[in-house]
Amino acid sequence: MPSLTGSVRDVGGFIREQRETAKVSLRELARTAGVSNPYLSQIERGLRKPSAEILAQIAKGLHISAESLYQQAGLLEERPGDAQVATAIRLDTHLSERHKQVLLELYDTFCREHTHNAATAAAQTNSAQSTADQLPEEGTA
Repeated sequence: MPSLTGSVRDVGGFIREQRETAKVSLRELARTAGVSNPYLSQIERGLRKPSAEILAQIAKGLHISAESLYQQAGLLEERPGDAQVATAIRLDTHLSERHKQVLLELYDTFCREHTHNAATAAAQTNSAQSTADQLPEEGTA
């Protein structure tokens, strides 16, 4: 797990990256999120650790899911699966926040199901191999 200081810097850098990608000024995002310009600047530089509530307001201002900021801040465990898929969904400007949330939930479900099925298949293979190892060899009985 990253250190607290590292996670604060990571979330700040992520916020800055998202803000710049969305072509939103620091001042505009601060106004939308209901925080001061200096406070948002300190968050982006990793000098301040924002609360979950502030992260949600920033996410709303950036039109991204609060979940993605919570993960960056270490407040929420990252879901299984390919992080690039989840990032692509979050960054897609053609999707509403609700659509992004639904797609991420579906993707998470598919990933968990695949992991479960792969573990079940591996267990069955191991069980079959163990049973075969216990059978007497042909011609020795």
